[in-house]
Amino acid sequence: MKAHVVFATITGNNEDVADIVTEGLEDLGAEVTQTEISQTDAQDFEDADICVVCAYTYNEGHLPEEGLDFFDDLGDLDLSNKVFGVAGSGDIFYEEFFNTSVDDFINQFKKTNATKGFEGVKINLEPDEDDIEKLDEFASSLVDTYKKING
Repeated sequence: MKAHVVFATITGNNEDVADIVTEGLEDLGAEVTQTEISQTDAQDFEDADICVVCAYTYNEGHLPEEGLDFFDDLGDLDLSNKVFGVAGSGDIFYEEFFNTSVDDFINQFKKTNATKGFEGVKINLEPDEDDIEKLDEFASSLVDTYKKING
């Protein structure tokens, strides 16, 4: 079982989110690759069984600029028989724009025929103990979903 966790971060919070998810997946037996979004081709997800994006939302609902090509290319992939999950750290200060990139990436993944393994996880700022528990649940659900669809 191979997983690929891709993150975009300015403050380091989404790298922390990615680290927590990566560790959770590894603890469940996955072989995990973790990369920064500007250094990753969306096609790299074709080599993974579990595909994860951890991205921030910039300003008033904008995707990370360094991830725009990745985002566009993702929608063109066929990721049938793969599981995806999206998590992200943001700032509730932005109210209705809080972590909208999580929703945007979920909608983009839906175009790929991949199976959603867990609801999007939205974290305010730096992950705390409750967030770590939620991210561990996220990782566990991704693995469980993978096992269900792949026997």
